[in-house]
Amino acid sequence: MTIKKPKKISPEPQSQTVAVNDIELEVIIAGRGNPKFAILLHGFPETNYSWREQIPYLVEMGYEIYAPNMRGYGQSSKPPLISDYDIGHLTDDVAALIDIGAQGREVTLVGHDWGAAVAWAFAIQRKRQLKHLIVMNVPHPSIMRAGLKTWAQMKKSWYIFFFQLPKIPEWRILKDNAIAITKVFRGAAVDKSKFPDEVCKVYRDNALIPGAMTAMINYYRAALSGLRGANGPKLPKIEIPVLMIWGEADKALGIELTQGYEGVRYSDLVEDFTLKTLPNVSHWVQQEAPDAVNAIMGEWLKLK
Repeated sequence: MTIKKPKKISPEPQSQTVAVNDIELEVIIAGRGNPKFAILLHGFPETNYSWREQIPYLVEMGYEIYAPNMRGYGQSSKPPLISDYDIGHLTDDVAALIDIGAQGREVTLVGHDWGAAVAWAFAIQRKRQLKHLIVMNVPHPSIMRAGLKTWAQMKKSWYIFFFQLPKIPEWRILKDNAIAITKVFRGAAVDKSKFPDEVCKVYRDNALIPGAMTAMINYYRAALSGLRGANGPKLPKIEIPVLMIWGEADKALGIELTQGYEGVRYSDLVEDFTLKTLPNVSHWVQQEAPDAVNAIMGEWLKLK
């Protein structure tokens, strides 16, 4: 694992190429040399641009930030197989970034949407030691599995099943210069002004990179068998502090997922769990309510 360092280190955010696990990840690195270390994992169909309001805030709090474009996104590698996007590979990428970047510092892992799913899995697998886990608008995998057994959540998660089709989802999203990407953000957002044309263009341009859309959808194709396994083995309890931030107006994931399903409760799954919900905020929580999300994170991190 190697990192291509620039000739001159700047305190400003820089995009660099980091080699991990036989692929390369495009990573925003900011706050180099700060005493604390954090990795920020984005969701679908986003990029590390989704953390644009959190990166300077966390740098000011004393964190060095690694915000990768996860495999398949941006200029990161796009390996060809569905299995290349299974949760084991995704958490291995996080472990490699920690090995390269943390250099003995305690690690805070932050994730939204798919990034949150990876972050939950990483904490459960304990591939590396974490100090804190912060997840946004994705529940613990045990809760998600139980939720997908209900008709209410299955209806909201229809796209997961649509994405199992070959080629058709890619065609549908990419037609008309990927206008569907804009519709995904604005259609789900409460405050649609947070997604002007220039912001949506970042995500549309990402989707139009050759091979990117298939790679992004392959996350769902690789994950479906695991999500269906609602009666799988009991997952080990997470012992580090966990903060979950949730936009209550999420159209894809019901607010009931913050509480539990079928007798499975967060108190059974996480030793030290804090839930903060934001009314009238959508699934795109850190982009739609950045000041509120930053304040919640900052207060919680100071306490923990």
